[in-house]
Amino acid sequence: MKSSLFDYNLPKALIAQKPASPRDASRLLVINRKTKTISHHKFSDIANFMGENDILVFNKTKVFPARIIARKETGGKIEVLFLEEIRPKIWQVLTKPGLKKGHKIFFKDQEFTCLNQDSNQTLIKTKLKKDELFYLLQKFGKTPLPPYIKTNQKESLLRKQYQTVYAQKTGSVAAPTAGFHFTKRLIRKLKNNGVKIEFVTLHVGLGTFAPIKSENLEDHKIHSEYFEIKKEVAERLFEAKKDGKRIIAVGTTMTRAIESLDEACPEISGKTNLFIYPPFKFKMTDALITNFHLPHSTLLALVSAFVSYPQTKEKFKDFSSSLIGKAYQEAIKRGYRFYSFGDACFII
Repeated sequence: MKSSLFDYNLPKALIAQKPASPRDASRLLVINRKTKTISHHKFSDIANFMGENDILVFNKTKVFPARIIARKETGGKIEVLFLEEIRPKIWQVLTKPGLKKGHKIFFKDQEFTCLNQDSNQTLIKTKLKKDELFYLLQKFGKTPLPPYIKTNQKESLLRKQYQTVYAQKTGSVAAPTAGFHFTKRLIRKLKNNGVKIEFVTLHVGLGTFAPIKSENLEDHKIHSEYFEIKKEVAERLFEAKKDGKRIIAVGTTMTRAIESLDEACPEISGKTNLFIYPPFKFKMTDALITNFHLPHSTLLALVSAFVSYPQTKEKFKDFSSSLIGKAYQEAIKRGYRFYSFGDACFII
């Protein structure tokens, strides 16, 4: 399948630079796969589409302030983005400019040493344990906003904005943005309506923004992300499926996590590199809450699969002619806001 099939044109003016306030005042595009209809709402209206037959699955990962400006041995500045700890005290990072093997960089009273010269993966060594580094970054680091968001907002405000209200487990360098629209008040309302809430963890990596560069979709090497699903949560999800209840994934990252579940091994933790694109049979996800995604992205491929065969009778031909493509065209006409701080879709 050609990656060029997953493309569309978006006016730059529709790329959201700040979130809606309050969070659930964002707009909601509801896409009904059965009737092939599209309707327009406020996100706070989503409670009208859910009830006691529904299980809402959230990603409780927490974004950490992963970006710092460090100092090179020459005295020059270097930007460092911490991605993940590969081994104790060994971190995968991105640096700008690049680092050579053996070179040292300095931040506050800490020293970091470059261990390799691989353009795809830079590893640095630190003397700090993981929790100690997180403490340092929490104190001095900056929020790792995606490159299409340009803002002069204070760091203290960005840390609140670029985080879900239910974030708990530190480890992401990109936010599970579908969750931005939920307020604590809205979650309480959903619970009062009988909606069951489940939490799992998937630490979102920077690869979530990576475009598909290969000509053939199948040749794209998707990023792997750490996830963790507790046994009791997995068992409740499998039981819900057997009982005919509807599992609603909050976000594409959440979808990758629960679609990686195996009933034979319900408690699972590790890395998933599940690449979802048409045709893909979803075994767990019955409905999906998600933002509007970038062209040529793996996330766009995922939502395209969700509205196509074998979930529906419509076989995927290309994004523009698919139900999700038509929904995007309608959203653009109506001035919906796109990407991380943008509006939401609810695909039912």
